[in-house]
Amino acid sequence: MKIAAVSDHFMEESFYRRCFSDYPELEVTGIPYFGARTRRGMRAIADKIEKGGPYAVPLPDDIYEAVAGADLLMVHLCPVTRQVLDAAPRLKYVLTNRGGLENIDLAAVKERNIPVLYNPAHNSNAVAELTICLMIAETRNVARSHHALKNGIWREEYPNFDRVFELRNKTVGLVGFGNIGRRVAEKLQPFHVRIMATDPNVSPDDEDIARFHVELTDLHNLLKESDIVSLHARTDDRNVIIGREEFDLMKPTATFINTARAYMVDYDYLAKILKENRISGAALEVFPEEPLPADSPFPALDNVTLTNHRGGDTVNCYSDSPKDLLDALFAYIREGRRPKFIKD
Repeated sequence: MKIAAVSDHFMEESFYRRCFSDYPELEVTGIPYFGARTRRGMRAIADKIEKGGPYAVPLPDDIYEAVAGADLLMVHLCPVTRQVLDAAPRLKYVLTNRGGLENIDLAAVKERNIPVLYNPAHNSNAVAELTICLMIAETRNVARSHHALKNGIWREEYPNFDRVFELRNKTVGLVGFGNIGRRVAEKLQPFHVRIMATDPNVSPDDEDIARFHVELTDLHNLLKESDIVSLHARTDDRNVIIGREEFDLMKPTATFINTARAYMVDYDYLAKILKENRISGAALEVFPEEPLPADSPFPALDNVTLTNHRGGDTVNCYSDSPKDLLDALFAYIREGRRPKFIKD
């Protein structure tokens, strides 16, 4: 079976080579490079694709050459367009090392009956780790203390001075209980917190509900009872999930965490209630406009911790993903076990 793969600044050729060496049945037809050679440049390309789809950026010619005889095509950010599919008449599967499918022309692959395996779990552990980090960093003033010391200030007063709490016995509400939400619930176990979750796609008899001692509830109740609200939903319709009405339900002592998507949150209203101290604080990893514009209100606020979209930025997110995809593919081909993440 012949495979072509496309590397980029994040998904290195060496990750593919190391993975493919474990599968002697694979013959590599080529591993061309796509995109910029710098992190900033590649982030800009990713942003164009996520907003404009698979035809938002041009492709180098060697990609068409590599796929010509391939049965499998594995990509990360590289677009899979009609032109790519036309150049690969033998292609049977597309595998993408990410959760989003903005870089794939799904209509074109469906017309050709080519299943797409994708991997939204590739960065779930990394994002879950950062989520726990942000819960502690914001509630315990870690970033504010760090910033003060770097500027020669031994700071004693903080905006939440009368409500600096330990996680133990507090209620953490997870809005979304998919790959990342489950990882967060798992990692919260040693902290002895009460965990609530809301997710319309999760049933009460889901094994992880019992396994991680999660109370499944509705959004309204979760927002009213939680000391920390952490967003982990994923939607395709770009609707706001946490807006004015939802924020107004939160406790004045509560903290809001967003490591998911900015479009799900009314950031203008969030900035307003933070400025008015109507909730205790927030930690934000994603923003409506990235990089953060000069007129953003958040850097001026003293009750928010900010990170610049670093949630999935670990080596493991990329190096481990090709094997995850191939394991799922061959279990499907050989044993008929349908992959958890497949579009066909």
